[in-house]
Parts: sequence; C-alpha cells; structure tokens
Amino acid sequence: MIVSPSILSADFLNLERDIRNLEAAGADAIHIDIMDGVFVAGVTWGPPTVKAIRQITSLPLDVHLMIDQPERLIEAYLDTGAGQITIHPESTVFLRKTLRTIKHHGTKVGVAIKLETPVQVIEHCLDLADTVLLLTCDEGFGGQSFQPLALQKISTIAEWRSKHQLLFKIAVDGGVQPETGKLCKEAGADILIAGSYVFNEEMEAAIRTLKTV
Repeated sequence: MIVSPSILSADFLNLERDIRNLEAAGADAIHIDIMDGVFVAGVTWGPPTVKAIRQITSLPLDVHLMIDQPERLIEAYLDTGAGQITIHPESTVFLRKTLRTIKHHGTKVGVAIKLETPVQVIEHCLDLADTVLLLTCDEGFGGQSFQPLALQKISTIAEWRSKHQLLFKIAVDGGVQPETGKLCKEAGADILIAGSYVFNEEMEAAIRTLKTV
C-alpha cells in the first residue's frame, strides 16, 4: 500500500517538524487538506502554505481542495509545486474542464467524492484521473470513524477501472487504521490516507503497518 499521511492531524505550530518526521518515518506522500469554511465547515491553509511545505520536503504533495468553486483558485494552486491536485464534483459545475486545466499544466489529477455522494457522478471523468479519492467518513475534520458504506463504492470504482482498462489509483481517507485499511485494500484501494492513526501512534511503526496491511 501507498501511505499518504494527512497533516490535518499534525501540530500546526510545528508543521515543519512533523512533515520532516513523516518523511523520515517512510511516508510516500503528504496529503494536504485545503478547507475554506464554505464547502466544508473547517478552515485550514492556502497556496502560500503549500508553497512553504514544498520547500521543506521532497515527498509528493497531494493537495486536496475541499473548497467551493476550485476553478477560481486553480492557477494559484498549480503554482505551488504540488504533485497532484484533487477536486470534488460537489464543489463545481466545471469538473471536467478544471481537471483538464490541471492535467494540461503537467500536474497529476485527483477526483474526490464525499461519503454520501454516488460514484456515478465521476464516471464521466475517470479517463482523466490519476487518483480517485473516496472519503470514508464525513468530511471536514479528523479523528472520525470509518464508515463501511465506502467499501461498496471502492469495489465499484475498482470494477470500472478494470472494465475500461484505466490506470488511476484508488485512495481512501477517513478512519484509516490497519483493520479498515485491510478492508479497503481487499475492495481495491491502493492508497491509504491516514491522519490520527499515524500521529497518535509511534509514527514509523504506524506507517510501516499500513504499508503491509
């Protein structure tokens, strides 16, 4: 499994320290949740913070835009050095157009859907995706429990991937720990995004455990 820890669970006053620790502990990427207080209730960071993070780690940065109308700010995020930008169909009426803008820039493309959003809303965009991200709990804050509803959605996306011979990876985010990570892997997931589990346990051991579920 690919493990991409979410820094939503990091110590915001010691973000550089925690990111360097993640890299040393064997993380494969860094997951950055951008929240605007509109699309979700929480508020986190913006493009300047992502740019700053780019300066302190060589790990790929997956910037998850949990913001309303991401097309308004997409150019600013494309300028941050992010390796992948992930957006939601629930947040824009210009989903495919915005995904194509990201891809044209040479940045990897992610498509994310909330727990209760049916997978059919992204079926027409799977040919553009490098990653499909399924939220496996309610959106907007960390420390929640995994919801089994997500497993059928993972399986459906995996079936479509096989049927259409596509190459995108399937990521899951929400309540991820060894037991739920194993269930997600069995359903077809490739990437585990974990915040609380990684930061609340011994970091290196937690990441190693997730990689081998």
